[in-house]
Amino acid sequence: MPHMTTLEDLVGIEHCKLGFYQDLQQKVEQLKGSNLELEKKRKEIQALLDGITDLMVVLNEDLTIQRVNHVFIEWFPGVDPIGQHCHQIFRGKDSRCDDCPALRALDRDQIVKDLCIYKVGNDFKHYEIIASPLKTSPTGERQVLLFKRDVTLEKEFQAQFYQAEKMATVGTLAAGVAHEINNPLTAILGFAQGLQRRNSKLQGAIDDELFADFKEYTETIIKECLRCRDIVQTLLTFSRPTVASIGHVDLNQCVTDTLFILKHHFKEHHDLTLKTELQDHLPAILGDESQLKQVIINLLTNAIDATESGGIILIKTQIEADNGVTLIIDDNGCGIPLEVQDKLFEPFFTTKPVGKGIGIGLSTCYSIVNNHRGEISVTSAVGKGSAFRVSLPGMEH
Repeated sequence: MPHMTTLEDLVGIEHCKLGFYQDLQQKVEQLKGSNLELEKKRKEIQALLDGITDLMVVLNEDLTIQRVNHVFIEWFPGVDPIGQHCHQIFRGKDSRCDDCPALRALDRDQIVKDLCIYKVGNDFKHYEIIASPLKTSPTGERQVLLFKRDVTLEKEFQAQFYQAEKMATVGTLAAGVAHEINNPLTAILGFAQGLQRRNSKLQGAIDDELFADFKEYTETIIKECLRCRDIVQTLLTFSRPTVASIGHVDLNQCVTDTLFILKHHFKEHHDLTLKTELQDHLPAILGDESQLKQVIINLLTNAIDATESGGIILIKTQIEADNGVTLIIDDNGCGIPLEVQDKLFEPFFTTKPVGKGIGIGLSTCYSIVNNHRGEISVTSAVGKGSAFRVSLPGMEH
C-alpha cells in the first residue's frame, strides 16, 4: 500500500510541534482570561451575598441544610449546620414544623411568605420568612432557598404606632367625659367644703365620736374630689406630654390612703384576708403622689379580681439600698400563665374576660413607675398566686 504524504512530511515534525504549542499557549491565555473574568464575577456575587443582612439557607427536599450565608454564622456561632435538619437548628425540634413554608413552596412550586414567632431566651422574636423553590439540582433533587429576617424591632415600632393612635382616640373621648364629670365633681367639692367650715359649730353639740366621724368623712370627700380632679386632668393629657407634680412622698401613707378608699371593695369580699407589713421609718421618695396611688389601686384591684374566696392579699413595703423603697403586693390567687407574663405590661393586653378590663391598668402602672425611674416586675405561678414588685429609687439616687 503506497505511503500517504502528511503535513509533517512536507513541513517537518518540529514545525508542527511549534504550531501545536503556539495554539496551546493561546488556549491557555484564553482560559486564564476566562478564569479571571469568572473570579471577578464570583467576587461580585459574593459581595452581593455578603451584603444581604437576612439569614439565607438552601434546603433539600428532606429539609436538610446544604448551604448557609455569613449571617447564619453570626446568629449561630460555632454551629455546623450542613446536613442537619432546619427544624433541629432553628426550633430545637426533632419533627417538622406545622405548616412549614419550605414544604409549601416545594409543593406549590411558588414563592411562599410567612411570619413566625419564636421564643429566644426570655424574649419572643418575630421573623419574616420567604421560601423560594430552586431549579432541580444536578442530582435531580429539588431544593428551596429560605430567607429569614428578624422583624422584632419593626413590630415593636408598629405596636407603638398603634398605641399612639389608640391613645389619641382615648384623649379625644376623655375630653368629652371630663367636662361631664367636672360639673358634678365641682358641686360635691363645694358642698363638702361648706360642711367642713361648719365643723367647728358642731363640736360640743353632738357626740364626740360622731363629730370625729363627720370630720373624717368630710376631709376624705374633699381629698378624693381633688384626687378625682387630678385623674381627670391626667385623662385630658393622656395623649400628650404632661409635667408631673413631683414632691416628697411617703409610700406607707399612699398605701394607707388607698386602702381606705378601697374599703368597699374588701367589704364585698367578706372572706378575703388583707395583711399589711409596712416597714417603719420608710424614707420619703420623690414622686407624684396621685400617680403612685393609681399604681397601688390598679395592683390591688387586680389582686382582688384574681383571688378567690378564702384568699390572702399581702401588702408589704421595705427599704432598699441607697434609701430606695419597694412595694410588694402578693396574692394567692389564680396566677398568671408563663407564656403571657412578658405581655402583661403591653397596652391593651388583658387576661380578664370581656367587660372586666380593657388592659390599660398594668400598662399605665409600667409607664408611671418608669417615669419615676423605678422598676416593676411580676413573679407568678398558675394556681399559686402572683407577686408584683415595684422598686423606686431614693431621693439621692
